[in-house]
Amino acid sequence: MPTTRAALLLALCTSTLLTLPGPAEAQRAGNIGGCDIRRGTLCTDMNLNGANLEGVNLANSQFTRSDLSGANLRGATLNEANFFQADMSGAMLDEAAMLRTNLRGTRLSGASLKGANLRNAIMQNADLHDADLSSAQLGGANLTNARAENTRFDGADLQRTNLRAAKLSGASFVGANLKGANFTRAQLTDADLSGANIDQAIFLNAQTEGCKGCP
Repeated sequence: MPTTRAALLLALCTSTLLTLPGPAEAQRAGNIGGCDIRRGTLCTDMNLNGANLEGVNLANSQFTRSDLSGANLRGATLNEANFFQADMSGAMLDEAAMLRTNLRGTRLSGASLKGANLRNAIMQNADLHDADLSSAQLGGANLTNARAENTRFDGADLQRTNLRAAKLSGASFVGANLKGANFTRAQLTDADLSGANIDQAIFLNAQTEGCKGCP
């Protein structure tokens, strides 16, 4: 009997160890810097610098003024989340779902958003300089007064995107879909629109000195 009980106890312990999450999984699903990582969480003014949040669901969450610089949010669900004035510089956001996400005044300099879905996102006054938004979906997004010098939008979809007064000097839109985009008073000095679809795009009073592919 003792031998049988010992065997059962050993089997139970082994099973428990096999099902425990590893360090990465535990971090993504638990609590980081006092922030409960879950959908609809409230994490304003938090320090999440360099956090591993790959693939997590943080839709409808609040991250106002939080520090997410260098964080890994690749493939995360961030639909309708609020990152107002948050620091996301250098963050990894490739393939993230960011429908109607509030990024007003957010610092995204040097961030990677390749293939991210930012349709109808609010990005007024956001800092996107040196960021990579290649192949991103930005249809209907509002980038009024955004800072995006030397930012890459290659192959991105910017149909009807509002880029009024945006700072886009040196930005690359090679092969992008800019149909109906609004560049009124935008700074496009030395930008590259080679091969982009600019059908119905508006360039009223835009600064286009040295711009390739601008009308």
